[in-house]
Amino acid sequence: MKLFKIGLIAAFAAVMLCVCACANEAGPFKRDGFIIGELTGVVLKTTTTTTTTEATTETTTIQQFDTSKLSNAKQSWYYMPTNDHTVPRGNDSVALSKYSAYYTGKTSEKVIYLTFDEGYENGYSAKILDILKAKGVKAAFFVTKPYIESQPELIKRMVAEGHTVGNHSAKHLSSPTLTDAQLKQELDSTAESFKKITGVDMPKFFRPPMGEYSERTLAVVHNMGYKSVFWSFAHRDWLTDQQPGAEATYNTVMSRYHNGEIMLLHAVSSSNTEALGRIIDSLRAQGYSFKTLEEL
Repeated sequence: MKLFKIGLIAAFAAVMLCVCACANEAGPFKRDGFIIGELTGVVLKTTTTTTTTEATTETTTIQQFDTSKLSNAKQSWYYMPTNDHTVPRGNDSVALSKYSAYYTGKTSEKVIYLTFDEGYENGYSAKILDILKAKGVKAAFFVTKPYIESQPELIKRMVAEGHTVGNHSAKHLSSPTLTDAQLKQELDSTAESFKKITGVDMPKFFRPPMGEYSERTLAVVHNMGYKSVFWSFAHRDWLTDQQPGAEATYNTVMSRYHNGEIMLLHAVSSSNTEALGRIIDSLRAQGYSFKTLEEL
């Protein structure tokens, strides 16, 4: 019985470590309770949207959900890390797939989707881009509106080098605290800033700030044509004055990789930057390839 209790405590601690790994950009590490949301979506209609990039024009028909019928109980994203390279279980309080939301990609394949969160620039993004270019890896960068406006040359470089630049909102607020109109404005104003700088539409991928969401907010984002992207790997890398070090970062990544992994790293981390090249080489040595979010 004593060992059983210890095991429960360890499992709970692991869950709490993975709750809201992206809180660093605008606020402290969150430890919210796990509130069960209802699954009551009502489809009202479909809409057709057209997205234009430098190379293609794509038309998509999207089901529209009546968000007034949906629960706004706040969820904090978490997953249960494993050390045997199996796919971890995530917060299943809301059916993510119903609202075009993901925390893993193709789990039947040895693929990894590399993503970075960019709330502010800490001097490492250019080096990260150098490493990705040298290794021939395309990644996703989730950026806020202030980041776009303060780092236009880095944004242009991300686009020019074939990376996906996703939406991380304008003000990095908790989505469930916003009305439908306010949440739409958060995404729209960020996308407008991106297009003003790059001349192309922002790819429709959204990472909820601080990993906080509700069934309603997932539906709002879905109705706008976005995919919400959570993660199945993260580590405590966002505290710039408490970095784990390159070796510890490497070991953590290599102990938890798995098929279809969406890896979240923070670009403010010196440890991530120093370990990145070695991580890419070692994962490839294990038979893994890197795919873009467009290939989810």
